[in-house]
Amino acid sequence: MTVPAYPAYRESGVEWIGAVPPTWQIIPLKHVVSMQSGEQITAERIEDEGGFPVYGGNGLRGYTTAFTHDGHFALIGRQGALCGNINYANGQFWASEHAVVATPRVPCAVRWLGELLRAMDLGQYSVTAAQPGLSVEAVGNLRIPLPPPAEQTAIAAFLDRETGKIDTLVAEQERLIALLKEKRQAVISQAVTKGLDASAPMKDSGVAWLGQVPAHWEVTRLGRVTATKCDGPFGSGLKSEHYTECGVRVIRLQNIRMGHFDDTDAAFIDEEYFRVSLPGHDVQEGDLLIAGLGDDRNIVGRCCVAPAGVEPAMVKADCFRFRLFTQHALPAFMAMQLTAGSQFDAGMMSSGSTRSRIPLSVMATRSVALPPLAEQQELVEEIEARSRDFDTLTNEAHHAIALLRERRAALISAAVTGKIDVRGLELSAEVAAA
Repeated sequence: MTVPAYPAYRESGVEWIGAVPPTWQIIPLKHVVSMQSGEQITAERIEDEGGFPVYGGNGLRGYTTAFTHDGHFALIGRQGALCGNINYANGQFWASEHAVVATPRVPCAVRWLGELLRAMDLGQYSVTAAQPGLSVEAVGNLRIPLPPPAEQTAIAAFLDRETGKIDTLVAEQERLIALLKEKRQAVISQAVTKGLDASAPMKDSGVAWLGQVPAHWEVTRLGRVTATKCDGPFGSGLKSEHYTECGVRVIRLQNIRMGHFDDTDAAFIDEEYFRVSLPGHDVQEGDLLIAGLGDDRNIVGRCCVAPAGVEPAMVKADCFRFRLFTQHALPAFMAMQLTAGSQFDAGMMSSGSTRSRIPLSVMATRSVALPPLAEQQELVEEIEARSRDFDTLTNEAHHAIALLRERRAALISAAVTGKIDVRGLELSAEVAAA
């Protein structure tokens, strides 16, 4: 939509604000709101329901029977990656130590206030410490543009309506990404358990999650197509003091994803220490890597293949390396099939309440259904081609989300600094809706 500018402007004298309408004031934020850090609350005092909501730096955390605030407020994230994050609270609530409560000193539209704070990028005013912490004093001294009350209300209504439309579009793209992920996994699962030939004769695999497989596929155990296997070192074998800036790559659980190797988080140990003390935990290009520990978001038993250039490398504890007989099993095919069955195997083979664990010896008993080697290669190539199509669609959706969020931020900034005149637009919207 096209929104007009104000008919006249004057310079604010503040770089991030720029020119403002002549009726707007430029005053320190502390004259409009008081800011106070929330109070410490332990996890034991937070329940799932009942009582009063507990807000932290990222919004609602749970509920408690005590409260410290009553009214309408903007909440500012105070620490860590959420420093400067903006949320809203009303009624009776508790603000934890990870939030700053911005309480209006003068009558103002809280939604306008919150969007103004969001546009100010408050995270840049954090104080360096073990975790970044918002400098309340520095923020309070910042000068802000203050419209007349009626314009605050108009800005709040405009942004509530327009950002709501953008948020709906973002949610649609996020749903599309989730559906693409599900569809991708379904395509992989279908291919690695049923093959590409829909007319091929089938047989019962004897394995619940595999079900019927092509009659010419061999059903066996992972250990039977493995030349050697190992776990990472436990206990004192690998401590924090052993890590270095470079040397032998240490493959950790966060590197083993669902069917692919995540190279974004690298750790190393001294090469001589590895050679002398940890030689039996080595990893080579093409080795099958399996996670022996998992949770609801990262399933135990997920697999990937060690990529080219990873050497010299080793596995950490709870990360398993299987070196396959490649004349019988392609690592890429095995990673796809075992990952497809990881959720079932996690339920059948794992132990643990909060985190699931499958020992190395048990992991080696996982069932696999192997086509002839040439067919494995054909399946891998087909799956990779289909995956590229899904990647393209997913990247397009992520790009659309990025553009929508840029548009959202630009719209907020333009409205709260007076670059667009939203007066009267609320009435126009109500007439259009009627």
